[in-house]
Amino acid sequence: MAPLRRKVLRDLVRLWAQALAIALVLAAGVATLVLGNGAASSLTDTRERYYETYRFADVFADVKRAPLALMAEIRGIDGVLSAAARIVKLGLLDLPDMAEPGTIMLVSLPEGGSGALNRLHLKAGRMPDPQSLHEVVVSEGFAAAHRLRPGAALGVVMNGQRRDLVITGIALSPEFIYALGPGEMMPDPRRFGIAWLPRASLAAAYDLEGAFSNVVLKLAPGASADRVIDKLDHMLAPYGGAGATGRADQVSHAFLDAELKQLDAMVKVLPPIFLLIAAMLVNMTLSRLVTLEREQIGLLKAIGYSSRAIGQHYVEFVLAIAILGIGLGSLVGAWLGAGLAGLYARFFSFPFLVFTRDPQIYVIAALITAGAAVTGALWSVRTIAALPPAVAMAPPAPPVYRARLRSIRHLLALRQTGVMVARHLFRWPMRTVSGVFGVAMSVAVLVASLWSFGSIDHMIDVTFSRSERHDAMVVFGTAEPMRAVYDAARLPGVMQAETFRSIPARISHKALSRRVSVMGRPETPQLSRVLAPDLRPMAMPEAGLLLSEALAETLRARPGDRVTVEFLDGARRSVSLPVSGISLGYVGLGAAMELSALNRVAGEGPVISGVTLMLDETQKAAFYAAAKAAPGTGFVTVTALTVARFRETLAENITIMITVFVGLASIIAIGVVYNFARIALSEQGRELASLRVLGFTRAEVSGIVLRELAAIVLLAQPLGWLIGYGIAVGMVAAFSSDLYRVPFVIGREVYATASLVVCAAALASALSIRGRINNLDMIEVLKTRE
Repeated sequence: MAPLRRKVLRDLVRLWAQALAIALVLAAGVATLVLGNGAASSLTDTRERYYETYRFADVFADVKRAPLALMAEIRGIDGVLSAAARIVKLGLLDLPDMAEPGTIMLVSLPEGGSGALNRLHLKAGRMPDPQSLHEVVVSEGFAAAHRLRPGAALGVVMNGQRRDLVITGIALSPEFIYALGPGEMMPDPRRFGIAWLPRASLAAAYDLEGAFSNVVLKLAPGASADRVIDKLDHMLAPYGGAGATGRADQVSHAFLDAELKQLDAMVKVLPPIFLLIAAMLVNMTLSRLVTLEREQIGLLKAIGYSSRAIGQHYVEFVLAIAILGIGLGSLVGAWLGAGLAGLYARFFSFPFLVFTRDPQIYVIAALITAGAAVTGALWSVRTIAALPPAVAMAPPAPPVYRARLRSIRHLLALRQTGVMVARHLFRWPMRTVSGVFGVAMSVAVLVASLWSFGSIDHMIDVTFSRSERHDAMVVFGTAEPMRAVYDAARLPGVMQAETFRSIPARISHKALSRRVSVMGRPETPQLSRVLAPDLRPMAMPEAGLLLSEALAETLRARPGDRVTVEFLDGARRSVSLPVSGISLGYVGLGAAMELSALNRVAGEGPVISGVTLMLDETQKAAFYAAAKAAPGTGFVTVTALTVARFRETLAENITIMITVFVGLASIIAIGVVYNFARIALSEQGRELASLRVLGFTRAEVSGIVLRELAAIVLLAQPLGWLIGYGIAVGMVAAFSSDLYRVPFVIGREVYATASLVVCAAALASALSIRGRINNLDMIEVLKTRE
């Protein structure tokens, strides 16, 4: 082994603690890069293989009732590879272990064998007999929530009639990877499930013999989905078509896309932070190492080693640390990536997981990490190249402290030890700035993650306390006359009832359009209010639309602009309406107007889609039973249960996320503080030992270094808050989509918590340094030639 290579090994052993701290920061950057890319690639590959294997459709359309004979015409649309007519309806659950109302989506079994669209992956049991009227296959999440197995009974209210079904199997479908119930914000497999029945069973229950209520299409490669959708809408319009949608707008697919978008945002934000800090740590450590080894560098040059060879030696030292960080980060990233992908696979109901260990990801991570480490070493290597042998073998000139510190001393009333700390910080400003910036980034990482708690609480408060203030919402199976509100008001426990109308529509402004549900509400609603951006309740306009902020931004519409509203139900009118105002909304795209005005412009009479209700707490059980038994009930949502499920799901996900972020921020803080302290100790060892000889106690001597570290940590706090605020704003923008918008709310408790965690990590690092100070060998240190 070459002499300089042996020196690399000796330096690594001698500086193992500092090298390990740097390697851990590098490993954190590699791990987040591998974790994010690995999980995103795995989810994408799993989804694509699942879609391909089980022939997930490209276009989806609902219709009230269309004859099966129409399918021949649909299959003849240019670009359609295959088409399947289905019956899809909502039923009410009637289970002995669940008093609250639940909904089940009833879907006719895919027909056509291996060529069928949206085929099922059978997890247990068997498929129902095609001629049976009582056999059913249920979704895995729903079965697990109710501990149902093949052979169990299932009570379902179908079209107002209760039917007892027998579960023959448990399955998964690519159509319901993210099974979101109507009116819900999070999947709740206890109160919403999917059931697949033979066509004959559903046709008999819903009077759809020889007809269908839903159609799905598979398109040929290269076919235009928009043109196919336009032709399909034209064909289904006479039969009550509600407007076809492409795969991008299919609920399950859209939510999974949103999760992938969040993973992509994480990959773009976190790794650069760690790699930047690692580069600074490398620069700090190597600069001090070169200073300490000036004499050796001079001797090496004097005996014939070139500046390039010596510079290469120090680069190899850095690369050895980088290799350790890359290896550790790759292992941890692969392990965490597999765990995260597995968590997503369970949450999103995948039948299998294709975990991608793409070598390209690891190679890219290694190159970026090694590049960051070498970049941090370049300044020190340049210093080595410019150092003549004669100068290197002489001790460095003593530091020159400027008189300006006198004014600082008097201004801050510093004791002599405080002056020593201030002098050391001002003597090496770049190192001080690097230390402050490194600790600030650990604070920023926590601020950029902890803000979500306040935002979620704000979103829940605005959505369920100020806007949707009802206890329950009953949605009818079909539009009912206004008098239906009185029937709902007579249900047990109902204290107040308020009507609403919902009509699917396509809203266009210039060349932009979106498919939404236009909500009609009373002029001054009380139970389901529309809020302005300043949280002020808005009255419903009689001659215009209120657009949610998300929809207005998507359509680039402002108050006073006119938008085209093409209703996709009833008379299917197309009207031009002014935008009367912009409303606040965190979930989905929304549009609203006064109820009677909506019915008028849509060409319908005084009808409603459902009612929102305020309930007596003591009679909720009686209300649930009566609502399930009511013949016109389509489905029922309960606000308290929706909020509870929302909090439960987010609490689980956020707890995992926060644990990871706290760990990563602690690694940064410990790495920066420990390296800074070790460098300060190596530089001031002679001074500290001299103070001990002069009679200073161990506590007084260690206090000098610890005060220096405390100054770095305290100066870093406001900078970390500011950087974290900026990162959080960027994350909010990256996470927002048509499905939901995350409000940005950040309180003082976020900054306090982030600072406390970082200060605790810095304190742990500083205490380890104090032990070294207490154990200083005064004789050996004083013998050292500086």
